[in-house]
Amino acid sequence: MIRALSLRLRILALFAGLALCLLIIAGLALAVLARADDPTDPDPLIQAAMIAGFGITAAVTGLWLLFDLHLARPLERLAGALRTGSVPDATARHLGDLGPAAHDAAAARASADQALQQAIADHAAEQQSEKSSLEAILADFGAGAVMTDAAGRVVFYNASAAGFLPGLALDRPLAGHLQTGALDAAQMRLRAGAPATDLTCLTTQGQRLSCRLRRMPDGLLLILRDRHVDRPAPRDTLEALRRHAATLVPMLDALDGPIPPALAQAIRSEGQGLARTTRALSQILASDAPPSTATLTEIAAGLPLAPNLPPALFQADAAQMNALLCMLHARLLDRGLTPQLDLHPDHDGQARLVLRWAGDPLAMDMLEAWLAIPPDPSHPDLTGHEILARHGTGIWSDPAGDQGRLIMPLTILDRTAQDSGVTYDFALAARGAASGRLVDLTCVVFDTETTGLSDSDAIVQIAGLRLARGRLTGERFETLVNPGRPIPPSSTAIHGITDAMVAQAPDLTAALRAFRHFCGDDVLVAHNAPFDMGFLRRAARQTGAHFDNRVLDTVLLSAMVWGQSEDHSLDALTARLGITIPPQDRHTAMGDTAATAKAFLKLVQALQAKGIVTFQDAQQQARRHRRLIADANSA
Repeated sequence: MIRALSLRLRILALFAGLALCLLIIAGLALAVLARADDPTDPDPLIQAAMIAGFGITAAVTGLWLLFDLHLARPLERLAGALRTGSVPDATARHLGDLGPAAHDAAAARASADQALQQAIADHAAEQQSEKSSLEAILADFGAGAVMTDAAGRVVFYNASAAGFLPGLALDRPLAGHLQTGALDAAQMRLRAGAPATDLTCLTTQGQRLSCRLRRMPDGLLLILRDRHVDRPAPRDTLEALRRHAATLVPMLDALDGPIPPALAQAIRSEGQGLARTTRALSQILASDAPPSTATLTEIAAGLPLAPNLPPALFQADAAQMNALLCMLHARLLDRGLTPQLDLHPDHDGQARLVLRWAGDPLAMDMLEAWLAIPPDPSHPDLTGHEILARHGTGIWSDPAGDQGRLIMPLTILDRTAQDSGVTYDFALAARGAASGRLVDLTCVVFDTETTGLSDSDAIVQIAGLRLARGRLTGERFETLVNPGRPIPPSSTAIHGITDAMVAQAPDLTAALRAFRHFCGDDVLVAHNAPFDMGFLRRAARQTGAHFDNRVLDTVLLSAMVWGQSEDHSLDALTARLGITIPPQDRHTAMGDTAATAKAFLKLVQALQAKGIVTFQDAQQQARRHRRLIADANSA
């Protein structure tokens, strides 16, 4: 019956109820006075006044509670739902016809948005094949490729470029990765009218690169190749050149008269050998390109793997490295051993690939003999030694208790393997320089999993996703962390991380330094940020990684949209925003990070509609919600 009343009648009923309560209170007060023998006695007057005072207070309080429960809170929820584009929940029924009207309007808008998204998807489907082909070509492009906008900020790069320039990220200045002298001179040549120019430059890590810089309509394209001309030529080729030259010179000294046929044939033979060897040397120097990138899955194809290996991206030729490892694995099997491949990340940009088995270690002379054999039948001129030399590494036998091991260091990139070998957002160039608006910020959304909830606990996993001006860039960071202590079973029951999983993981110093490099000066975004930022900041003295970045908390942003009385847990927030967290991803660092990133993007749009546009606006609003949660920027 009540639910059928309009909003106006419901409000009228509330005030009618208040009037009735006041009349009853007044009647009770008069009844007390009427029973008094002496009307001038102060006791009945005091009793009547107390009845009237407490009664009126209780009636007004009750009316306020009804208004707050059935009007103010539903209105806050309704406003938040409309601003975030979600359909209002069932609590809007207390608003009379306003609730169904808002529900219908939101549902109509959602249906229109879905139809628009479907139309966009249909229009983009015919271009997706060409886009995928282009991405595949650029991902496997041997050279590194980086494109910048007019302000010198990165809008595109491929996996090879990320290998040359660790920490490369969208919407960051390219100049931060290269010593700028040669780059500035090359840009001056372009401004003078040259369409493209070659240069040799140094990375900030001191690596020398051969580059070609080309002017683009909205910026610059830089092609990067490893500079090999300073490397010594292969020993066997130089030895062949020396031998041919040493044989040819005495023959030339004997040319005092007619050339005997045998001498002429010998000179001809040595000259041809010298020419062939020179051509071979030229081919080696020209084709000895830097190793491409390869995932652990590509390198270890066909090999038994140790359990729980993390994803990894190596700077390596997948075919060559896989052929070498498969050959070593087959030779060990022939000796009655059963090796498996393991991965041990180091702290210096490398990882150790380890073939390990139960049994005696392998003698080095036998390993040397195996490496002298070409492991790939399709490349009979490429021995195991030459494959290792091309990758700038080596392999050795190392005993470990009752186990034998073959250890091979290999360069590992800072980023884990991604779905695409290229990372880009060409719209960054079109949007120009970043402003102070929330929608234009470059952010890293992150989350941590820990051994517990107290200040004395430690991080066991950390993950981050980069957003650039309102879009996910595809750049990600994820690592397990060895806390240096046992993980309590109660914590493992929540996040699923065990002591065995973190046994070979980086320690806290290595993990947080790598994460600090990933974040740079970007704004950090987290759900319940004081908790996560507390772990990062307390570890600063130990790790040397200082996180003095600006911080946004999705708990506070949610309160700005829906008010403090609403539930602002991650589960409640994502449910209101229509974001689904797969059960297997909940309480994992990357799963919660992905959900927080999606929520943040929707909250920013809602805050903009409410007039909270800049980071400073959000900070000012955060002060109003200090009773709910602390502001991580004031820590």
